Amino acid sequence: MSFLDKAKGKLTDAVDKHGDKIADGIDKAASAADRKTGGKHTDKIAKATGAAKDGLDKLDSKNDDIK
Repeated sequence: MSFLDKAKGKLTDAVDKHGDKIADGIDKAASAADRKTGGKHTDKIAKATGAAKDGLDKLDSKNDDIK
């Protein structure tokens, strides 16, 4: 088993255990970024937030969508 396989396994375990907390952190960071930019980049922030959550969901081995 390679280093990357081990790292992905550990990351998948972390997402399985704490996926909701990670998703909440992504939402909080997006909200803070939106406030700091005065709403000028809301669409870009929303797009990045969606991509981050999609990536999280791909790592989640449980079949419960993280949104």
